[in-house]
Amino acid sequence: MNEEATTVGWDAIEQAMSKLYGDQEPKHYGTLISYMLGGPDPLDGLSAYKAEHPLPHWHMVTFGFSELYDKESDDAEHSGYGFELTFRLVREDTEEEPPAWALNLLQNMARYVFNSGNIFRSGDYLDANGPICEGADTQLTALAFIADPELPEADTPNGRVQFLQMVGITGRELEAMQTWNTLGLLRACEELMPGYITDLARDSFMQISEIAEAVQRGIERDGSNTGFLYVDQLDWEPAKKRLFGKAPAVLSLGAKQAEVVGKMLSGRIMKGKSLRLSGPDIQIVLEPGEAVGFEEGEDEVRVRLDEASAAELSRKLQPKEGVLALSSFKGLNVQIVKTYIRDQDGQIVSTIG
Repeated sequence: MNEEATTVGWDAIEQAMSKLYGDQEPKHYGTLISYMLGGPDPLDGLSAYKAEHPLPHWHMVTFGFSELYDKESDDAEHSGYGFELTFRLVREDTEEEPPAWALNLLQNMARYVFNSGNIFRSGDYLDANGPICEGADTQLTALAFIADPELPEADTPNGRVQFLQMVGITGRELEAMQTWNTLGLLRACEELMPGYITDLARDSFMQISEIAEAVQRGIERDGSNTGFLYVDQLDWEPAKKRLFGKAPAVLSLGAKQAEVVGKMLSGRIMKGKSLRLSGPDIQIVLEPGEAVGFEEGEDEVRVRLDEASAAELSRKLQPKEGVLALSSFKGLNVQIVKTYIRDQDGQIVSTIG
């Protein structure tokens, strides 16, 4: 097989970018040692193009989530994971190279996908638990994903590839996405963030009354689009028999996510939808029901909430350590435990609760 035939996936990505940038020679960053041979970087390469509209920025694209060379997977419809990531970042006039942190961030996204097998889709979000640029004075602490507005899905000999753009967002914007939906918020912010270009220096759009009102209207109209939430501090303690009566079962949540779970409850249970909380060792499914109750399995507990208990729990869930006794659900207490935010070295940098 000739060399051209073995790079059909790679060529398809370059062809898609050339439709935007013509014969511009991008800044390209390859890997010296393949990930399969023990190298540290999962992606085979990253390219960064200088874009001028709607404002000067770097337009980065990955090579490696899709099948760049020969077809290896059995999925004829999709190439590899079925997508490549793009990232648009504000570019300073004097910059001749994209910031190293942005390239490292894209490689970190690849490590997450390659190690976990979890893929990104348009409408997804990811909490970075700290600045997306480590050490930067920025409010952007999470990422959202949306189809790149200028790169349509590509059909390649190895299958389809979607270009999925990564967007830096603030903690308050992440919360709005969880309690409403990702694409709704991004589109509401489109005029303020043309091209979904990430700017480390910007403030949260949730401070703008028009955006906050759009989110509130969306929540009231649509409820929450998030049916699944990973909660790293999640536990369940079954009810215990006592000499006189029975001690309630206890649902434990970390303070960091307690408030957002409360807000999501009103957008799920009140709309007749369930909410699945997934922890390291257990899954808790909160679902609407005519009467409160729960069913305990080995690694899953299903908790039924009526309107009164859902409203009470939604109101009481706050990022503060303590035990919540529910007047509308006598058989269940909710314990909020402190959350410790750690840096990459494992050092505690802040405490919630």
